[in-house]
Amino acid sequence: MEATQSPAVSASTLKNVNNPVQRNSTFLSLTRCSTKPNTNTNNETDQDSTPESNSNQEPQYPSTPISSNDSLPSNSLPSQSLSRGLVFDLGPSNSWDDKEIGSPVVKRFLSDEEERWYMWYHGNSTQNAGSADSIGLAVSSNGIHWERGVGPVSSSGGVGLVMKCSQDWWAFDTTSIRPCSEKVDYTDDDSLEFRLENPETFCLDNVNSGDVDKGKILKSLPGLAMSQDGRHWARIEGEHHSGALFDVGSEREWDSMFIAGPRVVFHGNSDLRMYYHSFDVESGQFGIGIARSRDGINWMKLGRIIGGGKTSSFDEFGAINACVVRNKKDGKYLMAYEGVAADGKRSIGLAVSPDGLKDWRRFQDEAVLEASVKDGWDNKGVGSPCLVQMDGEVDEWRLYYRGVGNGGRAGIGMAISQGNDVSSFRRWTGFHL
Repeated sequence: MEATQSPAVSASTLKNVNNPVQRNSTFLSLTRCSTKPNTNTNNETDQDSTPESNSNQEPQYPSTPISSNDSLPSNSLPSQSLSRGLVFDLGPSNSWDDKEIGSPVVKRFLSDEEERWYMWYHGNSTQNAGSADSIGLAVSSNGIHWERGVGPVSSSGGVGLVMKCSQDWWAFDTTSIRPCSEKVDYTDDDSLEFRLENPETFCLDNVNSGDVDKGKILKSLPGLAMSQDGRHWARIEGEHHSGALFDVGSEREWDSMFIAGPRVVFHGNSDLRMYYHSFDVESGQFGIGIARSRDGINWMKLGRIIGGGKTSSFDEFGAINACVVRNKKDGKYLMAYEGVAADGKRSIGLAVSPDGLKDWRRFQDEAVLEASVKDGWDNKGVGSPCLVQMDGEVDEWRLYYRGVGNGGRAGIGMAISQGNDVSSFRRWTGFHL
């Protein structure tokens, strides 16, 4: 599987949005695929210096940030109607993310002067066949129009590639990494999101029969990295021999195949909750479980909390890629997740819990966001949700997600709720007038 990393920065502590972490380090949780000795992948950027160019194998990228609106490849979508909801497309040709993007982890920072949005996401390049995923950072002033970089971040205020796979042969993250979590600020009025996902390259050929081809499942585990600026990351080794935070379950446990899609929520001092998914061979379904920690390093599993839905439902085959957010208005926990139907179709559903630990119930039987119809850019499936609760004058939720269209082309989209009603989301079509 893939490794994932995500910054964990609590917006409530930010005083200067241009330097989001002044006093607190950010946590980045990663999930990575199983390691392969001598894998030819690149290491992450150093925490205290600018990224290295990695000698002869990497191209020379221009360092000037570019707008996501100006960087669409020549095969970008032709019309506004077909690209409805799309806010972040593939990078320009020869960039580090011109082949695939996904796993958005979006965070909004507010100050008295301005608002600033950060999005960490995974990307892949067409330049090197079979190359591993990397993690990048894009920034925005409104969460819709994004600035990106075509190469590694080169300054404290830069955008672009921020982390690569490990080069240590024994490590758990030599094959793939993806953003997963968000940082915990030790205040009681903000929530943390932890984001990781079972690699989107993972699929079941025999979905209807429930057969699992183990040769196509890469073992992923959760990891941790820290940063002072959200751009330069240092890995923190866990107790597992590979450096991961913890291992899969034993042979007959529901999470014995992999640990993927971790998201972390900060509930209070010394109370972190990690939500992750795996595939239960016994039931033939994906499921979401929870683990708990006092320090973000040592974790105790508490078990599975959500499995497959009703027969013929959008999530009959299970739930993956959970994003859990603590509602600032009523204190309840909302979980957006990717539902897997019996035919493999991916949609986004919602669940709610009073305390984030137990008593999770589906918000409704229907998905809150489905693949678009006809020739839309995301007509093959939607998933990897990231919820953002808006503060201030606008009482609504934003839902960022990964969409897949014709030919497997991926992009990142945004949908908004009808006010505070989260029973359905509509794809963004323009600013409110």
